[in-house]
Amino acid sequence: MPIKLENVGIAVTDLDATIAFFTDLGLTVVGRDEVSGEWADTAVGLDGNHAKIAMLQTPDGHGMLELFEYIHPDAIETSPTLPNEIGMHRVAFSVDSIDDALAIAAKHGCHPLRGVANYEGVYKLSYVRGPSGIIVMFAEALKS
Repeated sequence: MPIKLENVGIAVTDLDATIAFFTDLGLTVVGRDEVSGEWADTAVGLDGNHAKIAMLQTPDGHGMLELFEYIHPDAIETSPTLPNEIGMHRVAFSVDSIDDALAIAAKHGCHPLRGVANYEGVYKLSYVRGPSGIIVMFAEALKS
């Protein structure tokens, strides 16, 4: 069976702030909408499902994020995910310059969990706590 990744969906507390973060990193908004109705209840598994959504695409055209901010039912605040917790872990991006990516993240009040690591001279890596507590990994290749 052929299969391809369609997108990664992330619930957020502030859709506009999260869009600003990811578009500053280079993603493009390809659509925005509000969704609700029986089809949305069935697809998501929540009665009365109503959300604002945005689809963002990576510059290479291969990756998509679907961001959604719930109008109903109320969003449930949780503690930010830790790197060793089971479940959705992080979203990762290859970047040309980790320093530039971290500077953009910092403009949004988002900073590395610990710092920048050098993985065996092959990659510089850093995990950043992004909007709504999302863990975002930046990876800069050091060797081609």
